[in-house]
Amino acid sequence: MFDPENPSMKPKNPWRWWAKALGEKASKCDKESDRVAIIRTVIFATYLITNCFIVAGVIRHWNDETTIEIFIESPHEIPSHLQQKQEEIRIQTGSNFL
Repeated sequence: MFDPENPSMKPKNPWRWWAKALGEKASKCDKESDRVAIIRTVIFATYLITNCFIVAGVIRHWNDETTIEIFIESPHEIPSHLQQKQEEIRIQTGSNFL
């Protein structure tokens, strides 16, 4: 970690590890590099949160049973053998059709 004989070496801490994991150092100035690392962290956090919401939505709607309602209006007369319900016909699907 910190070498007292070599004071130019900075002690390693989680922030430095995280900043290095985000990418190369933005500038020679530590203060400016820290600000860039904070901005990169915010961008990463928004990507992570967005991804979590997308995955949660997919899991929530994984096997929803979809009901499709079809309304048919026709000026023509419907044959008697096809008259289940003239107003609506419901179709049950077992997959994620919509």
